[in-house]
Amino acid sequence: QVQLVESGGGLVQPGGSLRLSCAASGSIFSTGAMGWYRQALGKERELVASITSVGSTVFADSVKGRFTISRDNAAKNMVYLQMNSLKPEDTAVYYCNALVRRTNSSTWHYYWGQGTQVTVSS
Repeated sequence: QVQLVESGGGLVQPGGSLRLSCAASGSIFSTGAMGWYRQALGKERELVASITSVGSTVFADSVKGRFTISRDNAAKNMVYLQMNSLKPEDTAVYYCNALVRRTNSSTWHYYWGQGTQVTVSS
C-alpha cells in the first residue's frame, strides 16, 4: 500500500502565506512526478503545481509568481507547496498527487492524498 498524507492547511487572511506538506509512505520503490491539485466548491479539480524527480516544475497560470513547489527525495518522499500572497480565489481543498512505483512491481500508478482545506478569508 501507498499513502499520501497532507498537512498545513487552514484559514488565512488575504495576502497571507501557508505551506502545505505531503508525505508519501508505504511500499515505495521510487517516486516520479509529485504535485498539488485543488478543487473549489462546485468546480473541477485542477492542477496547481507539479515537480518531477529531477526538479522540473509546472505551475497553473493563476499561481505563477505566488506559489513554489519543492520536494525532498533524500529519504521521505516529501513534497511541499509554499503559497504566498494568497487570494480568496485560492480557497479550495488541496490534494497531493504522486506517481509511484511500488516495491516488487514494474508498473507506475498515481496515488492521491485525502486533501487539506485551505480557506482564504478576512
